[in-house]
Amino acid sequence: MDITHTISIVTKTANPRVVIIFTGGTIASTLDHEWGGVVPSMSGGEILSRIPGIRSVADIVVHEYGTFPGPHITIDRMLELSKIIRGYVDDPAVTGVVVTHGTDTLEETAFFLDCTVDTEKPIVVLGAMRNSSEPDWDGPRNVRDAITVAAHSAVRGMGVLVCLGGAITAASEASKTDTQDLSTFTSFDFGPIGRVTNGVLIIHRRPLHRETFLVKRLPHFIPLLKSYAGMDSTLIDCCRANGAEGLVIEAFGVGNVTPPVYYALKDAVNAGLPVVLVSRCPVGRIEHFYAYEGAGRHLHEAGVIFADFVNGQKARIKLICALASGMNIGEIRRSFEWADTEGVNRA
Repeated sequence: MDITHTISIVTKTANPRVVIIFTGGTIASTLDHEWGGVVPSMSGGEILSRIPGIRSVADIVVHEYGTFPGPHITIDRMLELSKIIRGYVDDPAVTGVVVTHGTDTLEETAFFLDCTVDTEKPIVVLGAMRNSSEPDWDGPRNVRDAITVAAHSAVRGMGVLVCLGGAITAASEASKTDTQDLSTFTSFDFGPIGRVTNGVLIIHRRPLHRETFLVKRLPHFIPLLKSYAGMDSTLIDCCRANGAEGLVIEAFGVGNVTPPVYYALKDAVNAGLPVVLVSRCPVGRIEHFYAYEGAGRHLHEAGVIFADFVNGQKARIKLICALASGMNIGEIRRSFEWADTEGVNRA
């Protein structure tokens, strides 16, 4: 599963040029009896050879990045992909970029790219929920749909998009919602921005919010913790003792934690650590109105940053990018707490 950088071009001058970066995942997987299960093994060229008529959709530039399962994708690899994509979108001949990816970490990579690639050109991330050894392999349709989206001028300026099962979702909003369903990615709060139906692109709306960061230095340790009944300060203390440069915590409900966690987070903020709060609920926004010990009002007053409309894994990606761009805590707060200033008011 070593990284490769082999590039081939299928030329067809009448069509827009789309770069496809193949990284592995289920879409590139086959049943391997030696391994005893399904593993990524197919190259991008092999995948395209199994999609009839795909070369009529666009001029295709194939970039073989690797055959990595989703859980093998790291922040360092996300940054490398970001740099590769920035090189391609700077080419005037390229209309858009497509990235194939394992679905387990697809939303994190897509959001990292959304935060780090500043371009008007479409970038579309896709995966598959069925492997190529199954009769209902969804890879070919998803590739065709993603190329259709990346080649279309209607999605210019929308940032990175996720395309599976015909649905198009903003990277900043997309969440994997089902372990097996073909349309697993959705936006809980706002729904899809569009669909591809029988090869026709239909756009409903634009993404709600987008921000890019100039990444300079990746922080080495930004943990994500989840609140649970009776939680104490042990995990927070452990993170701080091991050099955490920031912390994201999924709170209960609209943004509340246990009393021991409240005091541990307050101490962390007082020590200069950026702490970002999201809800462990899949839908909704955290708020300030509860005021008991450990409640949202006191957390916010203590300096904890409230994240608007992102889940825990995306809040971690955004905090990494914000710190990597050199932002101070005040700037990070304004970046996360954007909704009130952009017309999405609290109830």
